[in-house]
Amino acid sequence: MNNDNLVGIGVYTPAEASRLLGVPSRKISRWLKGHEIKGRRYERLWRPQVDIGDDRVYLGFRDLMEMRTAFAFMQAGVSAIMIRKAIEEAKKYVADERPLSTTRFQTDGRSIFLEVADENDDPKLLDLFKKQYTFKRIVDQSLKGVEFDGIAPSRWWPLSKQKKIVVDPQRSFGQPIDTESGIPTAVLASAANTEGLDRAAKNWFVTPATVKRAVEFEHSLRKAA
Repeated sequence: MNNDNLVGIGVYTPAEASRLLGVPSRKISRWLKGHEIKGRRYERLWRPQVDIGDDRVYLGFRDLMEMRTAFAFMQAGVSAIMIRKAIEEAKKYVADERPLSTTRFQTDGRSIFLEVADENDDPKLLDLFKKQYTFKRIVDQSLKGVEFDGIAPSRWWPLSKQKKIVVDPQRSFGQPIDTESGIPTAVLASAANTEGLDRAAKNWFVTPATVKRAVEFEHSLRKAA
């Protein structure tokens, strides 16, 4: 897959995805590549969008959003094995390779999870998903700030639209950018660190407020990590 094929998809290493999502990069790699523990093979949760042929794990924007939702369920006590089963079951209803991050799953996902939990006779999971408010809280929080094109996520505002920072696979390969200038926040923050806020703003033809937003955003990512 060359750079032309990546336009509109976005591309992130596990480390970059970790920086944005707060999910440990080693877990992202393990979940999307598969792994073995004590001789037992655990298959990947789903096939990533991006494969450039170097045997490394890369995520597309859709993978990023799917991982965000999957991790939210794991934090609520759902195992990776159950997540994989739920994804496979959800594909039948949603007709999407990454169903957890779709609007269809937002409305119908609880019944899908209940079916999977019931089939596996897991009282803990059944109790979790019978509580509709719990399921709704997990999904709504994991898809907060996400815009959709049809049922699929198309862009993500990590803070809010008012903060004017967006993750959009159609722009800068999905790196967080200032929406007005299109400049990656990492670039503006680095310039501010090297040159000072006002000089960075002048050199990049943006306002000091724009640079300040980028600096604050990048700082929030480091703090969360």
